[in-house]
Amino acid sequence: MGQGKRHSPAQIILKLREADAMLAGGASIGQVCQKLTVSEATLHRWRNQYGGMKVHEAKRLKGLELENSRLKRLIADQALDILILKEAARPN
Repeated sequence: MGQGKRHSPAQIILKLREADAMLAGGASIGQVCQKLTVSEATLHRWRNQYGGMKVHEAKRLKGLELENSRLKRLIADQALDILILKEAARPN
């Protein structure tokens, strides 16, 4: 799976709005994807993740996802530290 261009939440929402307008105008999904230079799978994934959101809501969601990821790494690091301390404290 290739890593193409990353889009910001604001860009995604704008592209979804453009897609909706094109579809309402009678364009096919294939034509919309070609115009937006994204795959059909990407368009559907974006719709599931960002459909109906406003730009500020999408930015907030992205920020919360980043914070959640950071906190998960922090917890994993702390759990590893605890295991190391338990191992060091165990009598030989």
